[in-house]
Amino acid sequence: MLAGLDPEQRAVATALSGPVCVLAGAGTGKTRAITHRIAYGVRSGVFQPQQVLAVTFTARAAGEMRGRLRELGAEGVQARTFHSAALRQLQYFWPRAVGGEVPRLLERKVQLVAEAAGRTGLRVQRTELRDLTSEIEWAKVTQIVPDDYPVAVLKSGRDAPRDPAEIARVYATYEQTKRDRNVIDFEDVLLLTAAILEDRPEIAERVRAQYRHFTVDEYQDVSPLQQRLLDQWTGAGASLCVVGDASQTIYSFTGATPDYLLNFRTKHPDATVVKLVRDYRSTPQVVHLANGLLAQARGAAARHRLELVSQREAGPEPVYTEYVDEPTEAETTAHRIKELLAKGQGQGGCRASEIAVLFRTNGQSEVYEQALADLGISYQLKGAERFFERPEVREAGLLLRGAARAGNDPVTLDAPDLAAEVRAVLGTRGFTATPPAGSGAVRERWESLAALVRLAEEFEAGRRAAGEPADLAAYVAELDARAAAQHAPAVEGVTLASLHAAKGLEWDAVFLVGLTEGTLPIIYAKTDEQLEEERRLLYVGVTRARVHLSLSWALSRSPGGRASRKPSRFLDGLRPGSGSGAARSGGGGRGSVEGGGAERAGRKARGPVKCRVCGRTLTDAVERKLRRCEDCPSSMDEGLYERLREWRARQAKKQGAPAYVVFTDATLMAIAEDVPADARALALISGVGAMKLDKYGAAVLSLCAGEEPEEEPAAVGDDPSDEEPSEDS
Repeated sequence: MLAGLDPEQRAVATALSGPVCVLAGAGTGKTRAITHRIAYGVRSGVFQPQQVLAVTFTARAAGEMRGRLRELGAEGVQARTFHSAALRQLQYFWPRAVGGEVPRLLERKVQLVAEAAGRTGLRVQRTELRDLTSEIEWAKVTQIVPDDYPVAVLKSGRDAPRDPAEIARVYATYEQTKRDRNVIDFEDVLLLTAAILEDRPEIAERVRAQYRHFTVDEYQDVSPLQQRLLDQWTGAGASLCVVGDASQTIYSFTGATPDYLLNFRTKHPDATVVKLVRDYRSTPQVVHLANGLLAQARGAAARHRLELVSQREAGPEPVYTEYVDEPTEAETTAHRIKELLAKGQGQGGCRASEIAVLFRTNGQSEVYEQALADLGISYQLKGAERFFERPEVREAGLLLRGAARAGNDPVTLDAPDLAAEVRAVLGTRGFTATPPAGSGAVRERWESLAALVRLAEEFEAGRRAAGEPADLAAYVAELDARAAAQHAPAVEGVTLASLHAAKGLEWDAVFLVGLTEGTLPIIYAKTDEQLEEERRLLYVGVTRARVHLSLSWALSRSPGGRASRKPSRFLDGLRPGSGSGAARSGGGGRGSVEGGGAERAGRKARGPVKCRVCGRTLTDAVERKLRRCEDCPSSMDEGLYERLREWRARQAKKQGAPAYVVFTDATLMAIAEDVPADARALALISGVGAMKLDKYGAAVLSLCAGEEPEEEPAAVGDDPSDEEPSEDS
């Protein structure tokens, strides 16, 4: 149980009594240390598994913890999110403590917030509703009632999205509406559970008799409300182990605070404190940059920062790149990703699932979605539907379960191994060994099924190494266990995610994009505390990378725009040429700055695109493609547009791909407006690249001339690298 742990991790695993505080830097194996601690306690008889509760903040993290504990033989240990654990207790004790049925849980509160705003006479734009909802959530987790909200906002220096008095009225109306309808939200789950334990000592004692050993992961993100509930759970006699890193506190806007972690030793003077600083994730070059970033930090969290020490061999230097505009930044990033994919793992490249593009705000993703899709590179947006809840995965599970029950199923009789059996079963629903063209729903479905096949290969290899059988029934049982633990296999696609969504994840190659003043730090970060949290956000992004790390920024938003942007202040002293701090050395080099102008991207610099009708400079992607404002009159030949759509549908059907893989609606509209007379004019239309011109140009020009194009059968293995993304992806 302890053989594979380093000295500090072993110290965590063997500290089975009294309060324990683990200060764990990024990539230092904190989950490994605390799961081994729980498993060692269970296997040695110190912990009874049913008396252990491990809590964390996301279902994914809880699922991973359950999976690891299961592998370590610690069956019966509860690993849950705060909300899941509280809801379970609330549902169990509500009839005795309150009586009747538990109020219905409100899954999404936005609609009710909108109704509450309307009842108070407040006109709220749809885009403002999320901010209003977030304010109510912040108030509740910091235990602020509606009447106290305006004063609390003033004291905290928080920027309220509207007049605090107006928000307070909406908050009060929202709470009253919930009571009238007998519903509760997720914050109420914590609040009501804590209140029941405070008001009913006999119930609190029953919970404390059930759980004697608590582990809290990501303790730097605990809110006052969560700490209140934790205090009720632990009482005076339970053993408590907390693990966290104040330098990764990035959710203070939700009410999270590192104060409980930083003050743990004050509250528990006899606590065992262990620091994990051996970084097994990242190369010395990445770790050096991460340490340099925190060396400039200020405040309480910075005073407790951990100096990481890489345990890996040297890797490539971080690359800093300055671009002329955002489209160039996205296109060049996509080309660099394609180069990594082409090299292969053994040649210094990466698989798609081991590459991520990370940005500060979700609104930055669209241009990267398009750039990747244009090159035929699959991607997945972080925060999308859970893997085991996807329709194709549920259907695959049913098929595999049926085949396992059937035993000698004719479909799988000739399969030489488990993976071949899985492929054969999934083949009955159209799964093929090679991926389909495109990057839409068809490709996403294929990626999900391919992940199940890869998992079968890994499962079989692991079982054989352990001398255990690897048949279809055992594999189905593994799938069921993973689904229960939300332990999903990796989907083969580049990850696009915000820096907040990337917390807790890691990749071989990370591209940190859009690193400009006003974006990171975000423009509304004004106070010293807010700015330091933005620095920590970049630190989290840097420490997601194992080997390859790229940091980039664009001088203007649009092609031809004024180059007025500046790179993020957080890179000062780190990127070459930005100050004396850049000369620091102690674990890796300083990286290199590359020019990322339009010439580097392999295309000529593009000037501003103006509306052909009113002359206004266009910034919206679709408007730029049409070369006119959306509201300006269209000169589109509607008959030609319909013929183009019919032709596109036939082409898509032949290829077995979504229609937008051929051309998007916006491109067809642009063609129908310009009605190009020759290949040169067609090539000038945005969305018609060289490969599409060669592939579809003759047919499109025939349609534009009022003729029927010659229909050719779709070629097997058509290169999808010139495809366009869906306009609503």
